[in-house]
Amino acid sequence: MSITSLPAEGQHAPKRTGLYRGWPIAVIASLASGLTIGMSGYAYGVFVDPLEEEFGWSRTELNFSLTISVISLLIGPFVGRWIDRFGSRPVMVVSLAFVAVGFVMYSSMTELWHFYVASFLLFLGMPGATMLPSGRLISIWFAGTRGRMMGIVTAGNNGGGLSMVALSTFVVSAAGWRAGYITFAVMIVFIGILVALYVRDRQNDVIASRGKRLTPPMPAAGAMSNSDGFTLKEVLRMKSFYFLAIGHAIPAFSYGSVLTQLIPHFEAEGFSSGEAAFGLMLLAVFGIVSKILFGRLSESITARWAMVISLGIQAVGMVLLVLAGGSIAVWPVIVFYAMGFGAMGALIPLTVTEAFGLRAYGTILGVTSMVGAGPLMIGPVMAGRLFDLYGTYDAAFIIIAVMFVLGAVSMSLARRPEMPGRSA
Repeated sequence: MSITSLPAEGQHAPKRTGLYRGWPIAVIASLASGLTIGMSGYAYGVFVDPLEEEFGWSRTELNFSLTISVISLLIGPFVGRWIDRFGSRPVMVVSLAFVAVGFVMYSSMTELWHFYVASFLLFLGMPGATMLPSGRLISIWFAGTRGRMMGIVTAGNNGGGLSMVALSTFVVSAAGWRAGYITFAVMIVFIGILVALYVRDRQNDVIASRGKRLTPPMPAAGAMSNSDGFTLKEVLRMKSFYFLAIGHAIPAFSYGSVLTQLIPHFEAEGFSSGEAAFGLMLLAVFGIVSKILFGRLSESITARWAMVISLGIQAVGMVLLVLAGGSIAVWPVIVFYAMGFGAMGALIPLTVTEAFGLRAYGTILGVTSMVGAGPLMIGPVMAGRLFDLYGTYDAAFIIIAVMFVLGAVSMSLARRPEMPGRSA
């Protein structure tokens, strides 16, 4: 049975007691993605100085651990395929277990290679804990309003960033960096338990929940079933897929070479650690606003064009960040950059469902994400190396700005193909 058999908006579905199950699932997906990204990305910079002080590791050596995150992209197609085949719940539970073990290993490391092994395990769990299952769950449970809902759910990424920077700064200051990593591990285990208990993505579960309290609008014409859309084999013959893949790869510079380096950048420009943490929290807060606004905007102008705008904002923001230096102007620049940066988490999965449907959603998103392996491998090491050479991130940020422009151009060329059985 497919979701398209659900009553259209305006028709009366039988009233059932209880809350529409999609809402707790959306909250759990948001927590899983937001906390994982907040801990591994936003809060990364909080641990840089303590690790340098205790072990004497260079910035280049530390940033190499971020390059290991390329494993997340390389296994993306396989994780996506498992989600398409087995569903979101088992993949999320296993993935969160890897993330938790990674944080436990961080807390007990004594050698640099321990740091790299722990990073490998953490990043092995990333794709199945964050974007891949979230996009599928929202498209299934909120088919009629998936743009705005994806914006709201992925706002958890920035909420996780905001809260995890504050939490880790407090814990590291009060009890040390090892306690910070253990705290993260315990929280991830708790989220994994919630996933095991509540997450479902079978169409029969959606149908059974239809008519309960707060059931969202889901007109039949806008609903998707798992068989709706293109196969990977069909997509690989389309030019639009390759333009889309390039557009998806560019944000890897944001996550690997900007997000993780902002606190060290601020400190290098003369700001205190507290001021640097404030800058990252600004990015997180306005990233939440960005996701909600761009998620809603994607329903009006398409996710593709919303993403073009987002990449353009980030390109300008990088240049302005360099020009602002250590002045007070850096704070409005961070707000501006956040309005482009934040939208990525919502728009990337939306561009896939919008262009290619749900039939092979996980596999296709995994393949497009894999193209980001290049930026994710090169970016952090490049940024760290340029900092070690010049004592500043300016050169790295200008290079990244140029890449954002190229990403916007590529995304503008990724025209939506005609959906099988539908008009384009």
